[in-house]
Amino acid sequence: MFQRYLYILNISLEAVFLNKFRSVLTALGIIFGVSAVIAMMAIGNGAKKEILDQMKLVGVNNIIIMPISDKNKSASGESSSSSSESTESTQQNDDKAPKKFSPGLTLKDAESIKQIIPTVDRVSPEVIYNVDVIKDGVRSPLKLSGVTPDFFYVFNLDLQSGEMFNEEQLRDGKPVCIIGPTLQSKFFPKENPIGKEIKCGNIWLRVIGVLKKRDVSQSSINDLGISDYNNSIYAPIQTLFRRYKDRALITASTISGQGGVIYSGNYAIAFGGEETGIEKNQIDKIVVQVKESSQITATTEILKKMINRRHVGVKDVEIKVPELLLKQEQRTKDIFNIVLGAIAGISLLVGGIGIMNIMLASVMERIKEIGIRQAIGATKRDIKLQFLTEATLLSITGGLIGIIFGLALSKIIMEVSGILTIISPLSIIISFGVSASVGIIFGYMPANRAARQDPVISLRYE
Repeated sequence: MFQRYLYILNISLEAVFLNKFRSVLTALGIIFGVSAVIAMMAIGNGAKKEILDQMKLVGVNNIIIMPISDKNKSASGESSSSSSESTESTQQNDDKAPKKFSPGLTLKDAESIKQIIPTVDRVSPEVIYNVDVIKDGVRSPLKLSGVTPDFFYVFNLDLQSGEMFNEEQLRDGKPVCIIGPTLQSKFFPKENPIGKEIKCGNIWLRVIGVLKKRDVSQSSINDLGISDYNNSIYAPIQTLFRRYKDRALITASTISGQGGVIYSGNYAIAFGGEETGIEKNQIDKIVVQVKESSQITATTEILKKMINRRHVGVKDVEIKVPELLLKQEQRTKDIFNIVLGAIAGISLLVGGIGIMNIMLASVMERIKEIGIRQAIGATKRDIKLQFLTEATLLSITGGLIGIIFGLALSKIIMEVSGILTIISPLSIIISFGVSASVGIIFGYMPANRAARQDPVISLRYE
């Protein structure tokens, strides 16, 4: 029995290699379909990994509160002029109305959020200053961030060595800092930085910890507004307020030029012209971590109302929910991948139809051969198995070639376009399994037709 099947396989191989060009054309649909499936699934896997990595970067269940810059406010506040007299009079009345002045984003906002909203787990205020960092003659402009220990928990940042800020350092604003691993390589290439001092601006800070390396792409930094954790310096937030600058304090330089002071409730707010460059926000960002994902939407609404009340109705901050934005991006990419996968599936279907058409034509061309085989003892099952084997060989061969092309195409896409592609064994198994199934399914009809040929009529066929 085994020899019988081996003989049928040899005949099928001879038929395939006898018409090499036609066999290649027949398998093209399968080749393109399989390679497309592998490439599309690789793109989908890469997109999924990027989204998951971005979610890790922005933290889980986080809501970000940031000041709106004056440029953005002026751009968003621009409106087209109207010829209506009533509109002009309304505008004049609005101009005459007293303006409201908000204290801006302050540390008190962060403290109130943590105390009042029960769904909030952690609150991480952050103030950022650009400073020149100097060590042993090496100078580099970097960002110095004033944070609390919650910052490192919120963004899942672990220490490679050293220790976290303690209560005394946080309360008294001690001159200590935690640095990223890139700074360790740059300023402390051959020594342990723990306990050493580094000059940030005009202040010497003692290094008490080094962060573990975290891969952050430039696109994530630009799109998500996150810091390059590897290349930043972190100090207690009170250290920046006491030893560098507290933008909430009113000084003589603050009100010089065209600036002034406005009193609103319990706050004294400094303001000035564009040339003074005054920044009224005491802090640059508040990251609020919610206890459960299901509470994000409700907490966001509460935050909007709370900030609006604290800022006397002035729209000077924006609230972003990175996780929801990333999930929306993931859904968009999933839909895109489904569409591309459907196109690749159609290509496989077309390839299967091509195999069926070619095999049907092959049956008509080889009717006399079928008659001769039947005359020397071949059964209908043998004839059917022969043509079915030919179709399966074509689809399997096309599938194998398609796998090679798919792997190469995935690499080319990543190199040329910069899109991350991850090839999974599952995509290879699925595509190859589908290609083999296509050969069997679409090869059955021609094989069945060949088996039903009348041997007498077949022998007389010219």
